[in-house]
Amino acid sequence: MDHAAEAYRTDLMTITRYVLNEQSKYPESRGDFTILLSNIVLGCKFVCTAVNKGEEQKKLDVLSNEVFVKALVSSGRTCILVSEEDEEATFVELSKRGRYAVVFDPLDGSSNIDCGVSIGTIFGIYLVNDNGEPTLDDVLQPGKNMLAAGYCMYGSSCTFVLSTGNGVNGFTLDPSLGEFILTHPDIKIPKKGKIYSVNEGNAKNWDEPTTKYVEKCKFPKDGSSSKSLRYIGSMVADVHRTLLYGGIFLYPADKKSPNGKLRVLYEVFPMSFLMEQAGGQAYTGKQRALDLVPEKIHERSPIFLGSYDDVEEIKTLYAAEEKKG
Repeated sequence: MDHAAEAYRTDLMTITRYVLNEQSKYPESRGDFTILLSNIVLGCKFVCTAVNKGEEQKKLDVLSNEVFVKALVSSGRTCILVSEEDEEATFVELSKRGRYAVVFDPLDGSSNIDCGVSIGTIFGIYLVNDNGEPTLDDVLQPGKNMLAAGYCMYGSSCTFVLSTGNGVNGFTLDPSLGEFILTHPDIKIPKKGKIYSVNEGNAKNWDEPTTKYVEKCKFPKDGSSSKSLRYIGSMVADVHRTLLYGGIFLYPADKKSPNGKLRVLYEVFPMSFLMEQAGGQAYTGKQRALDLVPEKIHERSPIFLGSYDDVEEIKTLYAAEEKKG
């Protein structure tokens, strides 16, 4: 009998236990963050069950959003919520107000529900320091100010990936326990990958650096093997694979979408935060993604994220383009 393996199986590091352990490193902590996170986890468990029941997309979108808004407000730890589903930000009433702002996409990739492709929830958390009335400026902060970010992927299994600014950890829902258990401790993205992930259907509208980069992936001039293309079209699934296997995920700007397609606050920022925490990079074509200062809550941005060396290559191509310009 393999006692080490058995001990690992019986020493259940749940997500709650993990966050409490993290909390104990900060003596001044009041446990607010732990309570907030357990409400996010509860929302994810609910959505996971609803997705597995095969609800229609329309219903699921609305349902997921309502579940998260209610869970976050009732936690008593939030003051502003920004959801992909709501035009306006939600300001929490005074009696339930806390110190955190949460930005989230309750069901990213939901157009894929009916064909069984993995979809997910993405979130980012900011700490609002001011004791005055919360304003939109409290969420219109660069991604580097985020306290924590993560996503929950609803696929063949339900996976919760989280960073509290201290590396990246992955948890898998054990249905028999109803608990997320640590299965991927300290995720590190490979320094260079063999996969590129992009919607090549948009190729005719791409700019020069993106076109050159993808050309190089397919027809390398230095004698190396060409990269494999993997594109699911669900950001959570594509980023999850990139995080575990390495490579690069691209959603560039193009003639049709000059600002790119993905939203800054609840898609670009959380995923960029996770990538950097796992040793990768995230770049907008102009700057480090996490340095971007959004002006509107539903603002969009191009994004290139993944393995350090792969993103470095695209940065070099953009720098050369700028010199020419």
